[in-house]
Amino acid sequence: MDATTLAAFLAVDLLLVFTPGADWAFTISAGLRERSVLPAVTGLIAGYAGYTILAVAGLVVIVASSPVVLTALTVAGAGYLVWLGWNVLRQPAALAASEETAGASRRQVMLKGAGISGLNPKALLLYFSLFPQFIDTTGGWPVAAQTGLFGTLHMTACALVYLTVGFLARTVLKTRPSAARAVTRASGAIMIVIGVVLLAERLAA
Repeated sequence: MDATTLAAFLAVDLLLVFTPGADWAFTISAGLRERSVLPAVTGLIAGYAGYTILAVAGLVVIVASSPVVLTALTVAGAGYLVWLGWNVLRQPAALAASEETAGASRRQVMLKGAGISGLNPKALLLYFSLFPQFIDTTGGWPVAAQTGLFGTLHMTACALVYLTVGFLARTVLKTRPSAARAVTRASGAIMIVIGVVLLAERLAA
């Protein structure tokens, strides 16, 4: 695999990662909770790790080619985003959580992050439509190795961008409670909108 292919993949992938969506909304919301950025991003990356494993095993093509599976995945992902967004709207992030509350919630935050990326149909389409465009079946690298490399690069990019977004949200908004609540509610609303749009797209397909 040559450097030009890797550079082209990173350029496209970073463009997608930098586009705000459910991951951004969740990361910003988590950034406003004490000690929640790292577990939130870890959870998101765990979801993408699952997709990477499926892609390396060649199962993504099978799943993506099944309308029934895609529809079920979309409905589950959309419903989860709407539910999570509604909870965020009802209970905006508290900026001053106690150590005990923060410690107890870290596992929950991680699981929520894994659910958001793991149930996001857009992630499946990303792995299915983007990766094959850069895989060289005539080169010296096995397809599985190339897929694993692309998945690792994507997860690395997500980790760096989301950690930056989360810590910036916490740093900038920590001393502005009213702005923090507004941003948190906006994040919740974005999750709901994305969930509804995903559901509408699948039902209209």
